[in-house]
Amino acid sequence: MSNAVLVTGGAGFIGSHLVEELAKKGVRVRMLDDFSTGTRRNLAGVGSRVEILRGDIRKLADVKKSMAGVAVAYHLAALGSVPRSVADPKTSHEVNATGTLNVLLAAREAKVDRVVLASSSSVYGDIRTLPKREDMVPLPRSPYAITKLMGELYGRIFSALYGLDTVALRFFNVYGPRQDPHSAYAAVIPRFFAAFLAGRSPTIHGDGRQTRDFTFVEDCVRGIVRAGMTERRLGGTVFNIAGGKRISVNDLADAVRRITGAVVRPIHGPIRPGDVKDSLASIVAARRILGYRPRVAVREGLRKTHAWYVNGSVG
Repeated sequence: MSNAVLVTGGAGFIGSHLVEELAKKGVRVRMLDDFSTGTRRNLAGVGSRVEILRGDIRKLADVKKSMAGVAVAYHLAALGSVPRSVADPKTSHEVNATGTLNVLLAAREAKVDRVVLASSSSVYGDIRTLPKREDMVPLPRSPYAITKLMGELYGRIFSALYGLDTVALRFFNVYGPRQDPHSAYAAVIPRFFAAFLAGRSPTIHGDGRQTRDFTFVEDCVRGIVRAGMTERRLGGTVFNIAGGKRISVNDLADAVRRITGAVVRPIHGPIRPGDVKDSLASIVAARRILGYRPRVAVREGLRKTHAWYVNGSVG
């Protein structure tokens, strides 16, 4: 494969880490972002080594322009958050479903070797059996989860009908440096850090006994890179990318509280619509086929994330 790649959403949380890792490996990287949620500050570490294009994945012309001469496309651009999709399903659909279709159409036209699609553990939804395996029938509970499942299915169809090699990665609760704690739809770990560091009590939705499989961003990026660079044809396959262990939200809050030295305690609020009770991934398939192995345990990842927050990296 050529070493020219495209990263959509390259200024975002996961995308910027991926761009940085690829550039570090000497890969020629082009990125496409509309900077609606991503920031140029996230790209401070890449300097002039990356070609930055401003564009919107909802506009096919923008995506086609970014895809020219690309061998592998890593499609991370999306409008995240289950609660945001519940509040505004139309925009989530336009960005996540139509945007993904545009990426696949442009990749097919440009004869790209492979498209790596970012999916989500949310597609499993109400499946109670743990760990969650890729061969289980999805039961999504939110518009966001539906849009991610649509992206997977489009990828599979483009592989079967048009010969475009695709692979979808179901990310499980990715966290780490550069994750925005200030958004109204911020994920749980940055919300906990922001609250505890400010001496405020964070809110836990529900009783806190719900469990999650958290994935440190460096591990997530390793999985993405392996999916993009493996020599074997993947043909629409789906893989879980996760830590492979679970922790309750109560225990997570306690770990963050201890790391920050906060004396306040969390408070509990109502369960959020669309949330699932428990999440734990089987990473057997990703280990066997991609050679994916997570290296960073939750408490080590939390310490690394804490160091980033206290070093003044968040405005």
